[in-house]
Amino acid sequence: MKKEANNVLAQNKKASHDYFIKETIEAGIALTGTEIKSVRARRIQLRDGYVQIYNGNAYLENVHISEYKQGNIYNHDPLRRRQLLLHKKEIRKLAEVQAQQGMAIIPLKVYLKKGFAKILLGIGQGKKQYDKRETIKKRDQERELRRKYRM
Repeated sequence: MKKEANNVLAQNKKASHDYFIKETIEAGIALTGTEIKSVRARRIQLRDGYVQIYNGNAYLENVHISEYKQGNIYNHDPLRRRQLLLHKKEIRKLAEVQAQQGMAIIPLKVYLKKGFAKILLGIGQGKKQYDKRETIKKRDQERELRRKYRM
């Protein structure tokens, strides 16, 4: 049996800088034909994306998937709202999180799993400016320690 590797196509590195990630959830994405071709070509940007709950469905908003070059008239809108494929129980949980003040549901990474595009969602609490400075300070101290012990 062939070992399946998670093929990461895009990552939101800014998310860990702006949020304390408390929990993660894996979800599928409903994509059109030209969108999946662009995603496989790694032409996706998650930086400003977020998740909204409307009428009992979860939607991925403000994620840019570039147009497919060979797509002609069947091309998609790069910033369209995309439905997330989740169980009702998970959607209810995300709706409760969305209702809380200071909490956000943000995309962390997009990858292929068994040929299907999946997205890892993070439930995060927004960091204040002093929290961001503290995170940078800790990261620099750890880097210095690794450098010191390497020599």
